[in-house]
Amino acid sequence: MMLIQIHAIQNHSPANLNRDDLGAPKTCYFGGVLRSRISSQCLKRSIRTSSEFKSLLGGIRTRQLAKMIAEETGSAEEARSRAEKILDLCGLKPKGPEKSKMLVFTTRQAIKSMADSLVKGDSQEDEELAEQFMHKIVEHTAAPDMALFGRMLEPDSSSKVKWEDTAVEAALQVSHAISTHEARPEVDYYVAADDVPGEDAGAGYVGEALFASACFYKYFSIHWETLTENLKNYPGNQEHLAAHTVGAFLRAAARANPTGKQNSFAAHNPPAGILVEIRDTPLSYSNAFANKVIAGERDLVSQSIAQLAQFVRDLDVGYGRPDKRFWFSPNGRYPLSVCEDKEEIALADQNFRSLDELVDAVVQAWGFKWEDVQKVVVS
Repeated sequence: MMLIQIHAIQNHSPANLNRDDLGAPKTCYFGGVLRSRISSQCLKRSIRTSSEFKSLLGGIRTRQLAKMIAEETGSAEEARSRAEKILDLCGLKPKGPEKSKMLVFTTRQAIKSMADSLVKGDSQEDEELAEQFMHKIVEHTAAPDMALFGRMLEPDSSSKVKWEDTAVEAALQVSHAISTHEARPEVDYYVAADDVPGEDAGAGYVGEALFASACFYKYFSIHWETLTENLKNYPGNQEHLAAHTVGAFLRAAARANPTGKQNSFAAHNPPAGILVEIRDTPLSYSNAFANKVIAGERDLVSQSIAQLAQFVRDLDVGYGRPDKRFWFSPNGRYPLSVCEDKEEIALADQNFRSLDELVDAVVQAWGFKWEDVQKVVVS
């Protein structure tokens, strides 16, 4: 078993990237103090829908499956009506004229194949086509986003077809991002002025918005064997596609940010440091921050990376080093090292000043060249 482990330290300016049902930034208690938090679901969606991952986006999660199948046939209205009936027989019940009751995560390849069956199935019974639809949804899963993030699909118990296993085991594990320090939400009191003032000199609108500023620790783990197994039905070199998926994910994890309230805060702050390890057991460094970071002689980011480095060193001594370890900090701004007996100990096998160099090194660790695997995409 081989795992690609990604750890990042990322400091965000004031923002509300991921809010709860009351509109407040999400939080949690860790190490006995309140921390800012970004949910794993939020992080995964921002990566999956990013421009860095666009060429690998073969899956689609939608309640408008019948509409998409119909549009693929070229005769939308008539085909949509029949597609709805067939999906109803599959236990994917319609909720309205265009939407099913549940989000169905399938692939564009499966949608094209179902549309093809619909076009060729004029003389077939709906029940027969429902059986075909089921097999296509089950079998067409070789899309990088589905291979990474997995799929859970529970058709309604009223289904007239006997479903095979629809689950796709995720190759990716993602932790909730937590602030390395104590962080409490603040309140932004704001007003909107009337561009055409009258006798009333007051504000046209008064409101409040919650926000926070925090330095986050993020952790991702990709299981290489599960990723390649999930891509086994890809009509090409599945390991090349898997390597492209890992590289694109790494780039997206570094460059994509959640979109919550970005028009109000524009918190587009890239990571200050990214640590990538290749090892055979999963290992999070979140407990490096069980003792909250306090800015002192070092700023918050420097102290966070210093605590991370010391914790990495302690676990190296206690449990052994990973097979490979890479560290990236823009232009080498922050080193990953500790001082022991007046000697500076660098913890990474290789240190990089650019993200491109890091991605290339990680892909090469699996015997591939980044420039080659980038050419492998999904249709």
